[in-house]
Amino acid sequence: MAIRIKLDEIMKKEGKSLTELAGEIDITLANLSILKNNKARAVRFTTLNALCQALNCQPGDILEYVDDVQEEGGENENTD
Repeated sequence: MAIRIKLDEIMKKEGKSLTELAGEIDITLANLSILKNNKARAVRFTTLNALCQALNCQPGDILEYVDDVQEEGGENENTD
């Protein structure tokens, strides 16, 4: 995946727990946990908006583009 969700970092910075944030933005604890653990395949704009409002941040603070090579932890191996 090339997009990383940095929700856990923002939550720590703002001092919000998973349960507290889930209640604030009206999302299930299970779905918020999926986002927090970077397992989500999509994020609704309404959810992103609610997260930004509750965490006093911008979408770019939550979402980060990571090159697939960087994500794997190494350089691109050439097998040719």
